[in-house]
Amino acid sequence: MQAIFNRTKGDRFIWLIVIVLTLISMLAVYSSTGSLAFKYQGGNTEYYLIKHFGIFAFGLFLMYLAHLVNYKFYSKISLLLIFLTLPLLLFTLFFGVEINDARRWLTIPLINMSFQTSDLAKLALIMYMARVLSKKQEMIKDFWKGFIPVMIPPVLTCAFIAPSNLSTAAILFATCLLLMFIGRVSMKYIFITLGGGLIVLTFIILIALFTPFKARVYTWESRIENFTKDPKGSYQVQQAKIAIAQGGFFGKGPGNSTQRNFLPSPYADFIFSIIIEEYGLFGGFIILLIYILFLLRCIKLFVKCPGAFGAFLAVGLSFALVIQAMINMAVVTNLLPVTGVTLPLVSMGGTSLWFTSLAIGIILSVSRFVEQNEKGVDAEVESE
Repeated sequence: MQAIFNRTKGDRFIWLIVIVLTLISMLAVYSSTGSLAFKYQGGNTEYYLIKHFGIFAFGLFLMYLAHLVNYKFYSKISLLLIFLTLPLLLFTLFFGVEINDARRWLTIPLINMSFQTSDLAKLALIMYMARVLSKKQEMIKDFWKGFIPVMIPPVLTCAFIAPSNLSTAAILFATCLLLMFIGRVSMKYIFITLGGGLIVLTFIILIALFTPFKARVYTWESRIENFTKDPKGSYQVQQAKIAIAQGGFFGKGPGNSTQRNFLPSPYADFIFSIIIEEYGLFGGFIILLIYILFLLRCIKLFVKCPGAFGAFLAVGLSFALVIQAMINMAVVTNLLPVTGVTLPLVSMGGTSLWFTSLAIGIILSVSRFVEQNEKGVDAEVESE
């Protein structure tokens, strides 16, 4: 154990944030799965806690391994991953496991475990964007040599994700636009990319209306109507509002939520409302503050990292995670339509939690390099 601690490097503050979110997640999942345990596990309330702990423990292991790898390795595999994920996304779109009219999952043979290919695509695309932006800085203002290689992969990847998971595609596309802006891409080209994305989305909707994907279009339409026309919001939002109202400023205390019995999937998309019910607005503010501090810490890495790839990688992955967190909290508080995105490192999950752990591990790999560079051992890092 001592050897593991000695080999654990990177930003200690980010590690602390991970530990704090892990503890919060354990408490929130244990509380919010009570009804689920009585329904499916004969009242064994520890079942889902133990399962979630096991998933989290493996995620932390992946994070630890990822942070030990020289971050330059992620540049080398980004091209391979982007060429792998595009056909995987297409295959998932037509032959993936269908749940709630959406094909988002593929089942891994032999181990019979499902994962969302969009999670892999998100990681691969951000690594690719960091790579290409760092390599094209001298020609970034050139349309054909600089802009086209940067623009095509995000548009294609998000177009393949959008029919089954529009919210994830939107978050990923927004992250790529932010990276373009930070990477000195001309604002004219960024607006061209945005316009291209909207045109592709329009085509997807039109095509979907005449295919089996039309159910997803109706789902998007109903969510937007519930948000814009009904001030009370959907049933989920109404129950979330009740949970928030009951929480007050300091909450009802750990394990005392009542809305977990009425809110669909309180351990996933709407776990933030359970946290506020039990820990109050104070607890909700702490969660918000943690994500903001995480983003600020990663922006600090961006400023201090001497290599462009590491800087873009850290800030891109952090933007994706924090934007997802902000959208989740905005949905729970009825500031945005229901999207179905989870709260990173807090919601109960499986492979999505592992991909999040990998993303943070990669950020920690960059911070490990920054630490070594500040101590004057960057020559050793370069030779790894």
